[in-house]
Amino acid sequence: MQVQPRHRGFATNGVGRVTGQGPVRRRPHGFTIVELMVTLAVAAILLAIAVPSFRNITLANRLDTAANGLVNAISVARMEAVKRNAGTQFCSNSAAANTGDALGGACGTEVGAVWALGNGEASQVLAGPTNLVQPLQFNGDVTALRFTAQGLARQAGAGVPFGDQVADICTSRMSQDNHRIITMRAGSVLATTTSSGACPSP
Repeated sequence: MQVQPRHRGFATNGVGRVTGQGPVRRRPHGFTIVELMVTLAVAAILLAIAVPSFRNITLANRLDTAANGLVNAISVARMEAVKRNAGTQFCSNSAAANTGDALGGACGTEVGAVWALGNGEASQVLAGPTNLVQPLQFNGDVTALRFTAQGLARQAGAGVPFGDQVADICTSRMSQDNHRIITMRAGSVLATTTSSGACPSP
């Protein structure tokens, strides 16, 4: 039995001879203009959906970071008061809220800074976190907290344990979950909650 030879790209006749036909033509590969336009349209739609979502995630992370910075400063003020057996203050952004005594005067308007009192003089324990940059801002003033040697917080100038809102950080660039509210109960228990609402212009 004789094996018929195979010639790539050429046709053979019945007796195994190569005919005079040329190479078989193949359809060229690539995108047509219609396929390219459809691909670009889909990419543009996906980009339009992804960009706002990415922006919201970035802003939410910035809000969380700012709130965590203040919570950390409050914790430092409490621990230093106990460790030093002396009064400390977590500073407000309002000089009036800080009061005009040694601790309050040292605070000035450096929000989130912590000062301790020793031998009648104030010394800085912690510098305030970096000031908020737009589009983040404080909604109202931050509460100045004065800690006793037992680690109990009172509003500066007050005589009872503090139990209210400490700070509200917000942004107007988001419509939902755009507030981080720090609260305190019984002069010691801190909580940070997320809420939605208008954020006033600075």
